Amino acid sequence: MKKFLQSSGCFASSELRRLPSMTPAVMTTEIASAHGQFKKVITVTIRELGPVIKLLSSLALIDGGTEVVLQVAEYIPPVKIPTQTFTVHWENGGPGVIKGVRSLPQDMHAALVMGLQPNKLQP
Repeated sequence: MKKFLQSSGCFASSELRRLPSMTPAVMTTEIASAHGQFKKVITVTIRELGPVIKLLSSLALIDGGTEVVLQVAEYIPPVKIPTQTFTVHWENGGPGVIKGVRSLPQDMHAALVMGLQPNKLQP
């Protein structure tokens, strides 16, 4: 996430925070603390990040790769409810592919680009 924020070019200023939870009380406190400092607060919740292997009807039929699932919400302070929310689902792999964790940083970056900068995604 830090690499994305540094290279995206779409945020004039940013601050990366890890929150203990996404409960309404925690979100209210965070949004209130950002009022006046930021025009928007974007939250990214990682729902899935890792390798995936699906064994189909035969061991010869393997579908695998890596998967990133992010839940993104935008808040405009002082409003404490999201103005928009969406899910980003990124998969890298396919039939016959078995991957480990080595590409996860690149997969996370690609998922963030796809979700927050869709016009910048390279084929």
